Amino acid sequence: MPEHFLDLRPTHNSHRWYLPVTPGVTVGPAGKEFLFGGAGMSAAIRAMEQTCQRPVIWATAHYLSFAPLGAIADFDVHEAVVGNSISQVRVVAHIGDLQVLTVNAALGERQGPSDQWRKAPDVPPPEDCPPVRHWRGSSSESIHARFETLLAAGRYPTQKIEGGRSEDGRLVTWVRSTDGLCASADLLAVIADFVPQATSHALGYHAGGNSLDNTVRFGRITPTDWILCDIRIEMIENGIIHGSIHLFSRDGVLMATCSQSLILRVHAPPAA
Repeated sequence: MPEHFLDLRPTHNSHRWYLPVTPGVTVGPAGKEFLFGGAGMSAAIRAMEQTCQRPVIWATAHYLSFAPLGAIADFDVHEAVVGNSISQVRVVAHIGDLQVLTVNAALGERQGPSDQWRKAPDVPPPEDCPPVRHWRGSSSESIHARFETLLAAGRYPTQKIEGGRSEDGRLVTWVRSTDGLCASADLLAVIADFVPQATSHALGYHAGGNSLDNTVRFGRITPTDWILCDIRIEMIENGIIHGSIHLFSRDGVLMATCSQSLILRVHAPPAA
């Protein structure tokens, strides 16, 4: 079993890391595969945590370009401010002179109370939910093949979408790493980029989106295997989708809350 979801590697420079863009971190049609945005965010978070030796509090990614399959992406960590307990950090991911994404974040921890008001949705446990597959099919190499997904509420894109527009824009799934990994900040950062999966349910036809940004705020991360994803498409305007996802442990701990904007992409229905 791998120790981490991504094969992020150090260099002789303690502030530079690199990630080979292999099939297991990509999405996209055959011949046009590229680094999944959530994988880029995940790599940046892990690079920051390893460089600064502090846990991530929040991180926001701005997706600028595509890192194609076979490329090597460098992640440069810039510590803007290092305080007694909090660091303000920026990461630039690039392939040569081409910037792929930037991530701004705060890292650190302080002593204080711990509480939670947002509750997990009332849905069946994983054992009682049917499995679903990503709409691109059964490829054994893409990043989606590295997750097992169960439908808890709503309509998943691989299903026949019936009934038209959703009244709530809400899709709830259980997700688990097929690599056997438990929840961590870098794993949650990947799953935080699953907001597009709710687009078909919300609109009533098969659609998704390309990420423009993603902001993840981390709470208490517990060693859970199944992660409950409460996804909501909140609004769409001028071809841009705005949505959010809340990630809960199996026992209801809110581990992360995320928001994202996407460029709407309409897809043909999957083959019967």
